[in-house]
Amino acid sequence: MNIPVGVYPATSDKSIHFNQFEEGTSDRIRYKKVNERTGDEVANDRIVRGFDLGGGEYVILTDEELESAEPKKSRQIEISDFVGLADIDPVYFRTSYYLAPEGAGSDKAYALLRRAMSEAGRIGIATMVMRNKEYLVAIRPEDDALALHTMYFSDEVRIPGKELPELPENGDVSDRELSMAQLLIESMESEWDPERFHDTHREKVESLIEEKAKGHEIVIQSAPEEPAKVVDLMEALNASIKAAAKPGAKAGGSAPAKRSSSQRAPAAAKKAPKSAKQPARAKQPASRRKAS
Repeated sequence: MNIPVGVYPATSDKSIHFNQFEEGTSDRIRYKKVNERTGDEVANDRIVRGFDLGGGEYVILTDEELESAEPKKSRQIEISDFVGLADIDPVYFRTSYYLAPEGAGSDKAYALLRRAMSEAGRIGIATMVMRNKEYLVAIRPEDDALALHTMYFSDEVRIPGKELPELPENGDVSDRELSMAQLLIESMESEWDPERFHDTHREKVESLIEEKAKGHEIVIQSAPEEPAKVVDLMEALNASIKAAAKPGAKAGGSAPAKRSSSQRAPAAAKKAPKSAKQPARAKQPASRRKAS
């Protein structure tokens, strides 16, 4: 079946962005594209792209040549497989979006696909073209919507055992150390609550901006750095367990409530209708596609 859908960002960027000024003035700093040899500014229509081969050699490609390699424009999200969510390592996920039904008659098909995937415990794997680039995507059912996650291709994901130096072996710890570490983990179990966590750095920067905007003077006091201590693993585990066991303690120095045995991971998605189409008309801030 074909389901017209709109694609909406699932997250918003809360990063604080600054402009640059020359100190002591209100003059903005601007960047120019210049020829590194002559120092002359180069107009955009005179700039081409080149791939570095190393050793000072480059392959120069024109816009026309690059356009010939672009994926065929399509407004469809073609679901090719349905897999279990637990089968996908989270490292493959990139950016999240929500899909919403668009157009007359799309609501029922959308609800059917979401419910069928949810009850089957499966998510859909598909490809889509967005901004002239092909993406691998996962379509996952949530309680009231379908979520779409862009993914890395397999050759973009690094393998830790091959690329990271000196990873320890599992047998490097004793049974006693492992038992104490497991006890610490159990004492700090809790229900996942994203509201407990905040970007404290962003909050402090926002506070600085607010105070300076009011004309208040900012006094910065640097805390003295304490020398790093060599920590005994067993001593650290013992101290952590004692701290976590204190009444009223929470995770990270406190003991959160234990997870109930009936708690399970969110349902994935099941075999159901295939493919996802994108309507011809673009929509801001969401792009429109068809889910099938």
